[in-house]
Amino acid sequence: MTEKNKIDLKDFHCIRCQACCREKGYVRLHPEEPDAIAKCLKMEVHEFIKTYTRLTRDRQTLSLIEQPDGSCIFLTTEGCRIQSTKPLQCRNFPHKWKFSEFEIICGWAKARRHK
Repeated sequence: MTEKNKIDLKDFHCIRCQACCREKGYVRLHPEEPDAIAKCLKMEVHEFIKTYTRLTRDRQTLSLIEQPDGSCIFLTTEGCRIQSTKPLQCRNFPHKWKFSEFEIICGWAKARRHK
């Protein structure tokens, strides 16, 4: 996509198409996030870390694990199981980060492109 055709993100709002939740890769957790997510799931933080996270390759932080198909471990048929306390990385999408095919597979971006 050329610079001229880039989508303006100033009006972005998530339509919960779940495309970003299906992308493989790290969902890095900030230090306070395991506690918050564990509380949301009504479990002990140590059990949450053991069950739902892995250490990143650079050994700097924890990341959520993925389902066998690469989608987020908390993505269900009803949507995000931890929507109320999802990680900052998820909340910052696509303003602070986005994957290379964002404008092709994101439901909001596809709708904008066809306007």
